[in-house]
Amino acid sequence: MWWKLLPLSLLQCLLLSGGQVLLKFALMKMLPFGWNRAFWLSLFGNWQFAACGLCYGAASLLWMYILKNFPFSVAYPLVSLSYVMAMFAAILFFHETVPPYRWIGCALIVCGCLLILK
Repeated sequence: MWWKLLPLSLLQCLLLSGGQVLLKFALMKMLPFGWNRAFWLSLFGNWQFAACGLCYGAASLLWMYILKNFPFSVAYPLVSLSYVMAMFAAILFFHETVPPYRWIGCALIVCGCLLILK
């Protein structure tokens, strides 16, 4: 079972974390929030915001497939791998520095997911 679930879960996590990266890029380009026309044009005219929605939509469709075909108690904890992917994205795209204790946290998440797949 895990050999079928793991690639699907990794793809779903990649879509989720990719959506978050695109959302951050979109928010960095947007005007400050306001209930005015300029703000909404900056939001809906932003291709990163649209791509973010596509990533979330694809992740949701894949998640529905996963939920239908695999045990919830195994599938749901694997979503936490998106946190690990997001940390790598923070380093790669936003040049953030990650302290050692966060790396330990990520290692614990990966170990937990491996235990769940056993």
